[in-house]
Amino acid sequence: MSTQLSSRTLVPRWLAGRSELGVALLLGAAGLLVVTDAAGLHAPYSESDPVGPRTLPYLVGALLLVCAVALAVDVLRGGHGSAEEGEDIDLTAPTEWRVVVPLVAAFLANVVLIDTLGWVLSGALLFWGSARALGSRHHARDVVVSLALSLATFYGFYLGLGVLLPAGVLEGVL
Repeated sequence: MSTQLSSRTLVPRWLAGRSELGVALLLGAAGLLVVTDAAGLHAPYSESDPVGPRTLPYLVGALLLVCAVALAVDVLRGGHGSAEEGEDIDLTAPTEWRVVVPLVAAFLANVVLIDTLGWVLSGALLFWGSARALGSRHHARDVVVSLALSLATFYGFYLGLGVLLPAGVLEGVL
């Protein structure tokens, strides 16, 4: 005698076939986390600045919450995501580990080296490693573009947001 449970007995009827509500729940949780974390930011150097380090997290958190509500309403009204048809992607192809492993290595190198080398050098390594992993073979151009991107983001965070990224070995030069 078989005692298999059907999926209908485990899931309430109104939830059956609405797995997108899980995505809406995750978006809502991420939005709440971002807003709650932003409320705890203290930046005494930007008290008189109306656009300080809290503005962007509040905006991102609010947008995540709006997306969560919009997705939940759409799903509850009967909407659902369509399956990826992948016009130029073979969905049956195996994972390209020759791309994934170098990308993960570049990211992990950035995590390990950011305090020692600073953002400019570790970020340049991240950008260069990502470009190389994704197939670029223009080494000199990639190095120049990677350094330009990391410098631009370093000064963008510092001048635009008032957030000081680690300078590392370039302390005093930047």
